[in-house]
Amino acid sequence: MKHIARNLTLSLLLGSTVLTTGCFGLAATGLIVGSVAMTDRRTFGAQTEDTSIEIKAKLRVNEQLRFPGGVSVTSYNRRILLTGQVANEDDKRRVEQVVRGIDNVRAVQNELQIAGQPGLTSSAADATTTAGVKAALIESKETPAASIKVVTESGVVYLMGLVTQKESQSAVRIASRVRGVQKVIAVFEVISEEELGRIGRRAN
Repeated sequence: MKHIARNLTLSLLLGSTVLTTGCFGLAATGLIVGSVAMTDRRTFGAQTEDTSIEIKAKLRVNEQLRFPGGVSVTSYNRRILLTGQVANEDDKRRVEQVVRGIDNVRAVQNELQIAGQPGLTSSAADATTTAGVKAALIESKETPAASIKVVTESGVVYLMGLVTQKESQSAVRIASRVRGVQKVIAVFEVISEEELGRIGRRAN
């Protein structure tokens, strides 16, 4: 039964991941993601702001680049992760500059690669890897899956979220064991146990 449940979870996650895979993966919609949003450690205001930041970033990058299709912007608690491919170093710098100029952006981690645009096969494989990592995190009792965002680019998995140091280490270990994962990079915002307690009281 556990195996069947895991396959069902993986299928549902893969479906939502494929629906939201693209140049700029916005917050997924649907039953699963709606439930996750309710237990997200971000405030509702931060969640809304993250969606707004991603939309603004899409528009601005589209204006700046001739071929913006390889760029992905992910915002979590107003901290930006840039992934994907651009044509040259100038485009890489330009994307970071325009994203930093968006209101309320707190930090930017630029992981853009200079390699052109990814193929459909690579994108499909990354979506499968993302779904696999999410499923593994959900199954684990060590990590707050609802507070971790997973981004995969060419087999490299980026983990974002509000977590403690212990949770961060567990999430990286779990993700690294998932099939298709070549490397895991933690982009977490690490919080203390005291901060976690305050978040828990706020949620209640």
